[in-house]
Amino acid sequence: MQPKYLDFDDVLPHAGEFGTYQWLLFLGLAPFCLNLVLIYVVHIFVSLPPEHHCVFPQALLDADVSNELKRNLSLPVTLDLTGEERYSSCQVYDVDYSQLLQEGVTSANTSWPIRSCDAWTFDLTTSGNYATIVSELSWVCEREWYASISQTVFFVGAIVGGVATGWAADKYGRVPVLVATNFLGAASFLLTATAGSLAEYLVYRFIAGISFDTIFVMMYVLVLEYVGPRRRTLVANLSIALFYTAGTVALPWLAKWVANWRLLCALSAVPMMVSCVAHWILPESARWLLSQGRVEETVEILKKIARVNGRTIPDQVLDDLQKSAKQETESASKDDEQKTASVLDLFRTPRLRKTTIAICLLWMLVSLAYDGHLRNVSNLPLDVFVSFSVTSATELPADTFLVLTLDRWGRRWMAFGTLGLSGVLSVLTLLVADNPLGIAILAVMGRFCVNISYNIGLQYAAELLPTVVRAQGVAAVHIMGYVAALLSPIIVELGKQTPLFPLVFLGVASVLGGVVALFLPETLHRDLPQTMSDGESFGRDQAFCSFPCAASKDRHPMSLAEIGQQPSFIRHRASLRGETYRSSLIRHRKEVLYIPSSE
Repeated sequence: MQPKYLDFDDVLPHAGEFGTYQWLLFLGLAPFCLNLVLIYVVHIFVSLPPEHHCVFPQALLDADVSNELKRNLSLPVTLDLTGEERYSSCQVYDVDYSQLLQEGVTSANTSWPIRSCDAWTFDLTTSGNYATIVSELSWVCEREWYASISQTVFFVGAIVGGVATGWAADKYGRVPVLVATNFLGAASFLLTATAGSLAEYLVYRFIAGISFDTIFVMMYVLVLEYVGPRRRTLVANLSIALFYTAGTVALPWLAKWVANWRLLCALSAVPMMVSCVAHWILPESARWLLSQGRVEETVEILKKIARVNGRTIPDQVLDDLQKSAKQETESASKDDEQKTASVLDLFRTPRLRKTTIAICLLWMLVSLAYDGHLRNVSNLPLDVFVSFSVTSATELPADTFLVLTLDRWGRRWMAFGTLGLSGVLSVLTLLVADNPLGIAILAVMGRFCVNISYNIGLQYAAELLPTVVRAQGVAAVHIMGYVAALLSPIIVELGKQTPLFPLVFLGVASVLGGVVALFLPETLHRDLPQTMSDGESFGRDQAFCSFPCAASKDRHPMSLAEIGQQPSFIRHRASLRGETYRSSLIRHRKEVLYIPSSE
């Protein structure tokens, strides 16, 4: 009697692993990817800081004198970072201008007392020819940090959302959480369009942060669940390469065309509201349904996939799936490790503790570098709209390169190489400090390398952590990334005083991240850890300098005929990117491959 223990992945080949149904789901990623771009990036163009100048004191405005004389009398002269003299944009002399004009004074005395400006005028040509929240609410000078602190609050919301939505997805399902976060994101944008103070804006950014990531990742996970293992790396990277890149490249020009930050926020809410129809269109996670004992619904989904793909699933296969689901429910109640394992168990044994700390550090540094490069475009010595589109366009070749190389060269050395190269390119901007084009080119190349390493990190964490705590562990790792990203707005803000500081800082962080990656075991061509003991022993047989391309593979793909000769053939899934992102119910274990008998 052949074993007939089946799960969803065993039945999916009968329904079609990458047919018409999967293509339709893949195309369905596009609007949700756009929503991710909007909720993550729109803030940059809402809070662009235009060049500003102090409004002249009233006594000078009333006087019939030239603007040059008004500047000479009221504005202190300071030295900018290049050593050139500039009129202050934040301070004026605190003197009696009426008396000075009566006395015929035509130039200021540097010993005069100074005070802050009462109001400012803004050169909107430096912010896309439209008023941003910075110019409308005068977030300049002493209030210059308001825009940065609002982004920090956004990531605080993301930390809260990462915990709350993960729990909700496990309890209520993926689709309800996807719909709820898109609705919440739409509400945050509509409210932001009405903001009239810092306090209001901070509250609305916090709400947007709760939706961040989940607004897209639940759909991302659903698509990967319905795609066969061999195509998951392709689909995972191709969706980001096409949809995310298109959104980030187009967004600056949408902002410039709309030319109104409030209207831009209101328009950003529209696709999120439309995405709420997912409740009536998308299938629920088959794995989640099985874990909840809703086998009949899973069977109906499989039949629908087969029907759309022009396939037929044998009745015997569906019967065995139902029996396996019942057996899984019974065995799960007896599996003490599955019931009791938690994130804390990752720190109980030495090797697993080292791996967990290393992957957390790697993801923190990668997240900081990625978010820092994304936001630092406003400090590059080029038009912000052009530079943002150019740097965002690097996502397409980065993901294409990753699809071609990740399953050949491995995760460890690829992460080290791309992060290290990004760091070197960023630090090299110090050598071309007087060449704006050179700085921009190095920054774009650095961003390209960070894009590659960021996408590696998405997959690496899920592959390294044991199955019994994989979802909890990956969620915790990503939350650590949000914590690190709290620093990126501050780092970019410091770049307004020292333009090259962000690139150098991010470069050093990237190099450190590359070094950290070398202390992780390689997962390519390896059976992934299932239990805590597997996690502790994982990678023991790997030399520090081992390289996948140079190593002989100890396993080779079997033909179907060869598989049929293996009565207890054990299968592991090697590509988990996005598959276990926030679900403690998506479990990967050793499974017997079901081969229908001749009967």
